[in-house]
Amino acid sequence: MTACAIEPEAAPEDEFPRAGCTITADGAYAARLALDGDSWFPERWTLDGPEPYVVPLPGNQPEEPGTEVQPMGDGRVLIRRVSEGRHVFSLLYPTGPGTGEVLIGAVECPDEGTRLRLLPPAPGGEKAYALSVGRRSSTVWLVAGGAFGPEHVAEIPGRCSGGVWLDRAGRMLALDREVGGCTKAITVDLERAGEVSPLLQIASGSNDRLLLADPDSGLLLIASDAPSPGAERLGWGVLGSTLPVRFPECLRVPDCTVTPFAIQPGQVLMPESCGVALRVDGPMGSWVGLWRPDLRQVHHLPAPEGWLTGTGLWTRDGELQLPYADAEVTCGVARVRVPSDEQAEEQKEEQKEPQEQGETADPGEAGRAEEPEEPSQAEPPEPVAPRPVPLREAPLGRLVTN
Repeated sequence: MTACAIEPEAAPEDEFPRAGCTITADGAYAARLALDGDSWFPERWTLDGPEPYVVPLPGNQPEEPGTEVQPMGDGRVLIRRVSEGRHVFSLLYPTGPGTGEVLIGAVECPDEGTRLRLLPPAPGGEKAYALSVGRRSSTVWLVAGGAFGPEHVAEIPGRCSGGVWLDRAGRMLALDREVGGCTKAITVDLERAGEVSPLLQIASGSNDRLLLADPDSGLLLIASDAPSPGAERLGWGVLGSTLPVRFPECLRVPDCTVTPFAIQPGQVLMPESCGVALRVDGPMGSWVGLWRPDLRQVHHLPAPEGWLTGTGLWTRDGELQLPYADAEVTCGVARVRVPSDEQAEEQKEEQKEPQEQGETADPGEAGRAEEPEEPSQAEPPEPVAPRPVPLREAPLGRLVTN
């Protein structure tokens, strides 16, 4: 297969992150590591004002490889530094011409095989979490926002990766757990001592990972090899819906890797109308794709010069904001609109050729679903509200390719 839709593997801990930034769940702040000559230092971006602006937060010495930064909801920046097997956490804030620093504490990982990284910013911005992965188990840590420094929250059997928040309260966390050579997305209830429930089970032997989720509409972006064993495809489903998981053909871009990085919020009861931003990496570089589940085509757009690759944020009214920095602009945001309903209808009219449509399959047959010889065009499903069922019962055990 010459097309794939997978989330890039996390960079090794000794590989310095040279691009991208992290944005708070509400889009108010961002943080990244910037370059000054040969030295790296943290900086905070303020995004919720009339114009974006940047505040450098350099320390007494340049940052070392393995450093991570994450913005907090109050404008401070969490930083994780590695020192002799210890992961040290501090909060940075501007103090006039200098940088203030509050030491939070440290997490020790004496086992050389244990890796620790920050999880995506939690909703609310008051807390921050980290995930450490050992040989046989994974641990979720509350590293900022606790009462007495880093706190042990949950230990989960198996090796976990990923990390997606499923609600606005910062309680339900989705992780991708590998057990016995098979990876499945699970949910971790952080308010019930890390109680684990299965989330994705498309086929018994498939690898099913959760890449993104929108708590408002329940839209999920999924990577799974159920439709094509041995090669992951990008699909979508709706949490709690009776609709099958779908794997659109338009999300397979030849010789490229397609990774979703932002979903339009606020589309309650309308998951098919959510704008989805895609990072497309190919032989010619990286660019931006815009897509909606009710469309059968991806709109490919050039990335702005200096784009902090793979990062961006949707507004509720359908504007995609892409942070960038170049030789002339130290803190900029490019703005792109999601296609309107009228444009979407015009696009559907232009697409007369049939699309591939697979048969709906039971969970045990999902990996063997065959594509018909003469694919037919299918109308997008009607919007369906997520049902209030336990996450472990979310009926995502079927698939459709179209």
